[in-house]
Amino acid sequence: MAVIEEDSSGQEEVKSKPPSTAAAAPSGYSSDGYETASETELNDAVSEPEIHLHSNGNEDQSNVSDIKKGGDEVRREVKDEQQEMTEAMDTKAIEIALAKATDAKNEGNSLFKDGLYEDALSKYEFAVQISPDGPSSSEVRSICHANRAACFSKLGKHEETIKECTKALELNPTYMKALLRRGEAREKLEQYEESIADMTKILELDPSNDQARRTIIRLKPLAEEKREKMKEEMIGKLKEMGNSLLGRFGMSVDNFKAVKDPNTGSYSVSFQQ
Repeated sequence: MAVIEEDSSGQEEVKSKPPSTAAAAPSGYSSDGYETASETELNDAVSEPEIHLHSNGNEDQSNVSDIKKGGDEVRREVKDEQQEMTEAMDTKAIEIALAKATDAKNEGNSLFKDGLYEDALSKYEFAVQISPDGPSSSEVRSICHANRAACFSKLGKHEETIKECTKALELNPTYMKALLRRGEAREKLEQYEESIADMTKILELDPSNDQARRTIIRLKPLAEEKREKMKEEMIGKLKEMGNSLLGRFGMSVDNFKAVKDPNTGSYSVSFQQ
């Protein structure tokens, strides 16, 4: 076998091993003195690993499947851990927001006691705005709406009082203070039927509530009087409309007489010349 080296002068020197150490080439093959593997040996060397790979194909696929499953489990664990961390952060943020809303509500209470109703309104509104959504803040928000209603009541703004009480009751349908305050505001606006409905609801929640019972007794005749007044106004408008139509035929609604039945409260109409 020949070994090629470079000397310091850049000239190549060829060194040959003694012929006695060289293996004789088999018949049918030519050799240049290098120790090389035959094509048959190379083919055999390549074929053996291929056969080994084919024979272990199912096992390799199984290993790949196991690795994939393991990766999926890791990803699920990471996702679950991230979700837990997010929920923990959300819970903390909710607690902080709820505490700030409660502080704002308490500041509003102090302003209300001092008679600063406009300033108290702003504080209660701020508390509602910063309160987190969901059941955890329903109580704080309903109280703030009811307190805003109290501010509007002090300011003589009864329509706004009713609106704020309604918002409070949407969050807490059994909030008796909101029911009572809304009923009082409706009475002041002569909405007697609606006020009676609020007081009736209070009695359903608390049958011992004397204020609601007395209010109902007091408002019932007022509600009846208002109904009669509305009927008379309606009849008056109908007469005006009837006269404008019947006048074309030389008649008027005076030719028709309406008589009320005292037992049923209904009316009967008769024609008179």
